[in-house]
Amino acid sequence: MKRLGLGPEERAMQIVRILRYATKGMVEPASTSIIKEYGKDPFLILVSCLLSLRTKDSVSLSASRRLFRLAKTPEEILQLSIKKIEQAIYPVGFYRRKAKNLHQMSLQMRDQFGGKVPDTEEDLLSLPGVGPKTANLVLGEAFGVPAICVDTHVHTISNRLGLVNTKRPEETERVLKQILPKNYWIVFNRLLVMWGQNICVPVSPFCSRCAISDLCPRIGVTKHR
Repeated sequence: MKRLGLGPEERAMQIVRILRYATKGMVEPASTSIIKEYGKDPFLILVSCLLSLRTKDSVSLSASRRLFRLAKTPEEILQLSIKKIEQAIYPVGFYRRKAKNLHQMSLQMRDQFGGKVPDTEEDLLSLPGVGPKTANLVLGEAFGVPAICVDTHVHTISNRLGLVNTKRPEETERVLKQILPKNYWIVFNRLLVMWGQNICVPVSPFCSRCAISDLCPRIGVTKHR
């Protein structure tokens, strides 16, 4: 039975509660794997997030591990040539640009932030290659600052669920902040990424296997399984 008569806030909270259990056993996002392996190191979380942009998690996670065997701090990154960074992170998408960004970012951290990752959105956004998605993920996962990281999964699934009616991730972030209690902000990305990679996939989602199907009006879904 569809439960679409609920208000968006109540429906969103039910979705989070259900997905906490429904995602158990699924492969976790790359950032979560990095935290489990290396701890909540803001620099490693930031680097792994940058490498994951426009790249499959399986590829970016391996690239992160290769790079971290060579360098785990801004100072250590600066001791590597850009060519060496490129070799370590290949074949992530835009690996040449990302290698340059990592070098410039480390230089800025050393000179401007005392060799540490800044803990405000404004300062994070000043770093090369860092956009709102990356900044929010680092704020939430590394510093515990309530933030909603809106990637393609969060944006697409939130619209399919009818929680938002937006065209751009920035709009999605703004509306979700109005709907979700702050203690749900950080986990929302983690859950929807796993759901988007396994069930609510971009093309022809597995609606027949969806644990939240009775809370979903399937907005924009033209084909499903």
